[in-house]
Amino acid sequence: MNKIESFINFLLHQKRYSKNTVVAYQKDIEQLFDFSSKTYQVSSSNEITSNIIRSWLADLKETGHSNRTIIRKISSIKTFFKYLKKNDFVAHNPLTKIVTPKTDKPLPSFLKTEETTNLFNTELFPDNYIGKRDNLILEVFYATGMRLSELTSLTTESINLNSNHIKVIGKRNKERLIPITLSLKLKITEYLNYRKELSETTNYLFLTDKGKKIYTKLVYRIVISYLSTVTNNNKKSPHILRHTFATHMLNNGADLNTIKEILGHSNLSATQVYTHNTIEKLKNIHKQAHPKA
Repeated sequence: MNKIESFINFLLHQKRYSKNTVVAYQKDIEQLFDFSSKTYQVSSSNEITSNIIRSWLADLKETGHSNRTIIRKISSIKTFFKYLKKNDFVAHNPLTKIVTPKTDKPLPSFLKTEETTNLFNTELFPDNYIGKRDNLILEVFYATGMRLSELTSLTTESINLNSNHIKVIGKRNKERLIPITLSLKLKITEYLNYRKELSETTNYLFLTDKGKKIYTKLVYRIVISYLSTVTNNNKKSPHILRHTFATHMLNNGADLNTIKEILGHSNLSATQVYTHNTIEKLKNIHKQAHPKA
């Protein structure tokens, strides 16, 4: 087993990273090795120096890669060489002298309250299984703030209507319980009555019209289709509803730590980005209301 394969196994089985994340790490590492081989005739991780990495980063910049992408690639390479150094696969870590570029984080996009109200207008949804499913998918995203991967993995056993919560398996297989509202509970109950006639062979909660587990691209299409009817926001995705959940919760007085737990963030800094939206709202109110603004 070579060093990259060993590292990939480490990420998958010990760190429990998702397959998509591991694939991204592997591509970044292989890209560095490919550049080092073609430009400097270097084939071993021991031969990769800080100067080679700087040259690679400069090449990424010149070929149009954004700072955000470059930062992600640096993070991948840092993790890789940290692993190699810890396991004595390399004598030195060339990343110790690499400075990560800074980038401004854009504020999360979210729906306005009026847009959210319009999104759940019952006239938008046909009165059949597809309509009930699509309505519930949107409601689950907005009422719980869960991720797309978490929603597609939900099973009928994930729902506890007696205790009014949903069990979610998040990143790195971390389990959390999210409370559900009365509105969401009623929609789940109604949906399950439609669903039981569609399939008895799978316990996944959301199904296609053929009774199969729903898939990522279909959820994207559903969300984009309905968001397009209520907002002109250029960004339309399931994550927008996650951002909307967090922003509306914060604007209505929810504690930041509570939002952190519901979203499944590992640290508070990831949740604090939503305070910026609240601050922008306060600035606008201040500007409109203050006599000297």
